Amino acid sequence: MPKVIHFDIVADDPERAMAFYEKAFGWKFDLWEGPMEYWLITAGPDDEEGIGGGLARRSDPSMGTENTIGVPLLDEAVKKVEESGGKITRPKRPIPGVGWIASCEDTEGNPFSIMQEDPNAK
Repeated sequence: MPKVIHFDIVADDPERAMAFYEKAFGWKFDLWEGPMEYWLITAGPDDEEGIGGGLARRSDPSMGTENTIGVPLLDEAVKKVEESGGKITRPKRPIPGVGWIASCEDTEGNPFSIMQEDPNAK
């Protein structure tokens, strides 16, 4: 069964946001070596329940926190989202070296993403 595997936080001032989460929760941030300004979040030890996430600079005022749901096959999941009354707000695209992702909206207007892992994605 697909489950939430990652969360994304956006910030107008990433350094300020990182300082907040580090001080409030002890989270650790590492700059991702990918094609965009993005920090990976370690939100606890690997042997504890929970997931890690990422932090990016806000590029649109409407952006907020978003969960990513892991799916085995992205194309099938896109079809199921649409058949269930959801919307695809940004179509399938690669995250180089990570996988394929599509941005969605549920029937209540809540944003989320679905992602298929694929280290060969380009």
